[in-house]
Amino acid sequence: MMRAVRQTRARVDLGALARNFAAIQALVRGDDTVAPPRVMPVVKANAYGHGAARVARALEAAGAPMLAVADIEEGVTLRDAGVTVPILVFGALSISDVAGVFAHRLTPTVSSPWAARALAEAAAAGGERLACHLKIDTGMHRLGFRHDNLARTLPPILSSPHLHVEAIYTHFATADDHEHPLFEQQRTRFDAARATAQRLGLGRAAVHAANSAALLRDTRAWFDYVRPGLLLYGVVPPPVATTLALEPVLSLQSRVVAVKQIRSNESVGYGARYVADGPRTIAVIPAGYADGLDTRLGGRGHVLLRGRRAPIVGSVCMDMLTVDVTGLDVEPGDEAVFIGTQGDERIDAREMAAAIGTIPWEILCRIGTRIERVYA
Repeated sequence: MMRAVRQTRARVDLGALARNFAAIQALVRGDDTVAPPRVMPVVKANAYGHGAARVARALEAAGAPMLAVADIEEGVTLRDAGVTVPILVFGALSISDVAGVFAHRLTPTVSSPWAARALAEAAAAGGERLACHLKIDTGMHRLGFRHDNLARTLPPILSSPHLHVEAIYTHFATADDHEHPLFEQQRTRFDAARATAQRLGLGRAAVHAANSAALLRDTRAWFDYVRPGLLLYGVVPPPVATTLALEPVLSLQSRVVAVKQIRSNESVGYGARYVADGPRTIAVIPAGYADGLDTRLGGRGHVLLRGRRAPIVGSVCMDMLTVDVTGLDVEPGDEAVFIGTQGDERIDAREMAAAIGTIPWEILCRIGTRIERVYA
């Protein structure tokens, strides 16, 4: 039986992903042949919408020494896909999560006294010594031990015979904002926190802090690992700029399914938000907010058709949207590009995000599960 194929697809270029990984690796290595930072790819949120299993395997094949995910379930998905390198879990642990750490050989983050006790007790019950990473809150004020309270909170963890802190890390809140003083405050607080942890008995441990923006911003934040996320997928965190040679990994395309004429003063779509100011030609494309295309794209976003930009008009519906193609001689079956290149024109996730007042992380992560990812 033939399988019906939806016209809207995301194409994921695993070769571009590997080249981006190599470019970041080359940047942080520089001329340092002694102990350059290693690149720990972040593949949480279904690898930023790109498909975690295939992306993780490609990065492992490219030489990634460790991968990072948001929670236990994401780590299990990678193990089930055959990933063998260490997997760091960023998120908080619930009671049900603890067994999964051991069953799937995951590296948990210890970010609270409760998590430390739960993991230590589970390790003791299994006669194990569990490797973990210790998270320090230097100003994000989400997860992590307060940087100024470590003398009280760390001793029970560092003295536990069932926990081995193999790394210590923090996360920057404003690395993409060069005007905000918090980045430098966090960096210096982390330096002090590491010194305190050493005095309390931390011993030899790896260090990491730099997300994509921090990686590009300040070499003092590189340490033993850097943790690129968005950058790996060929998107530079706005408003940051870089000369690093990166390639967009994901493109999003569909095809025109209908073309129709409307007359002056006729409206298009729900709410009659678009009213033609003269005779117009409208193309219908089978993709909508159920596929992750934001409703705010109506009247703000564009689609590439016949190598030119065509404005999205009317409301973005659940399963389709409409585009003004007046003068473009568009026909049913023509390729429509939401993210990617067509001819000399290009639309990327940064542009789409800017058009609707959001961030490129959200654009990529919201690409729906019913959209097939085609890997090359």
